[in-house]
Amino acid sequence: METLHELLSRLYDVEAIIRWGGMAMICAIVFAETGLMVGFFLPGDSLLVTAGIFAADGHLDVYSMLILVSLCAVVGDQLGYFIGQKTGPALFTREDSWLFKRSHVLRAQAFYEKYGAKTIVIARFVPIVRTFAPVVAGVGQMNYRRFVRYNVFGGILWVGSMILTGYLIGTALPNINKHIHLVIGVVVFLSILPAIIEVMRARRRKN
Repeated sequence: METLHELLSRLYDVEAIIRWGGMAMICAIVFAETGLMVGFFLPGDSLLVTAGIFAADGHLDVYSMLILVSLCAVVGDQLGYFIGQKTGPALFTREDSWLFKRSHVLRAQAFYEKYGAKTIVIARFVPIVRTFAPVVAGVGQMNYRRFVRYNVFGGILWVGSMILTGYLIGTALPNINKHIHLVIGVVVFLSILPAIIEVMRARRRKN
């Protein structure tokens, strides 16, 4: 448990990740979070915003990052789609394990049923759901060309908005990197806000 706690602490220390791994690590984490079902716990939003702040400070090239990370986000979702297409409905009956929770898949399925194909775009901004949404689309045999269109648009929109938000913050507030943990906290709160709202709505319906 101590090893697990230490690993998670390091994974969520996005500032250290960027300083240590640079562009390559950013690309790897975005690809894993969007393309590998075991990457649902990775800090995509906070990582990208922090990367934008680093770019404003001159540590990363913002244009290269926008292109390369967007590409990784798109390729990741493509892989997720093919995983869903290959595993099929059996994915919904798979037993829980340390790296797999069926509840995550069911949540993505509910999201997909509510928003349809637009889920591929909207889910980019919802942690956990963004990992499993393309998988559910593959299981449901969503039209491939349509999936690709939504995937490319959603990937570019998500990566671009997160990185440029960080870049604009870093440009407007040059010393913000000294308070990076505050920025990360705000980003994390905003990223889980939709889930909080959904839980509150579900409780109201029950009442």
